[in-house]
Amino acid sequence: MSEQCQANDVQNSVDEAALPLPGRALELPQIAQVIEAALLAAESPLTVDNLFRLFSVGELDEDEGRKQVCSAIESLQADCAQRGVVLQKVASGYRYQTRQELSAWVSRLWEEKPPRYTRALLETLALIAYKQPVTRGDIEQVRGVSVSQNIMRTLLERDWIRVVGQREAPGRPSMYGTTKAFLDYFDLAKLEDLPPLGEIKAMIEPALVAEGGASVDGAGDANEDQSPSEPTDPAHEPDLSAAPEAEQPTHS
Repeated sequence: MSEQCQANDVQNSVDEAALPLPGRALELPQIAQVIEAALLAAESPLTVDNLFRLFSVGELDEDEGRKQVCSAIESLQADCAQRGVVLQKVASGYRYQTRQELSAWVSRLWEEKPPRYTRALLETLALIAYKQPVTRGDIEQVRGVSVSQNIMRTLLERDWIRVVGQREAPGRPSMYGTTKAFLDYFDLAKLEDLPPLGEIKAMIEPALVAEGGASVDGAGDANEDQSPSEPTDPAHEPDLSAAPEAEQPTHS
């Protein structure tokens, strides 16, 4: 066996000795190891409660257990400072994800291009996100065109929006709001974390808007009942602030 292999064996044995043992009181670095492993293995974000329940009686301090979990999370976040991944808090909990700055390289893992959406879908989503709860009529009033059923179906199927109630008006139209899945997709922990309206387009347009070609929501703007007032110049986009103000729903 080479000296290099022997050195690796010594290092491995030292690392194994530092690993946590079930049923024993754990130090902060060991708690962080458990949490890191769980986050990497999980298929969806994990909350502090989810992570706290991973530990048995005696493994965490009886009175400071949750604080230990939070401290371990903060330690893991600090460890990501020079790494290609970050430990991000989103609406559903914590998750590891690649840095946005590295997407140009990471995206080469997949030959298939990411889904692309139309400007009409983007404007509809922005209206729902900032002015929720809103009805299709509210959206149409601001945009000046009928909202395509394909757009609403796409947003519902992606679980970015949901029906949050019916308005007390003739026909009792459905009111729509965003979901935790919407917040998770855009790395937001809560609605209050949404950037100013002027910045939202710059944040999501690279992922959602295609200037040409097929789009996920069918034929795109062609599915809408166009009117002469439909804005096409970026300087004359819909005034989203004109939508009715309403109390924002709590995501469940």
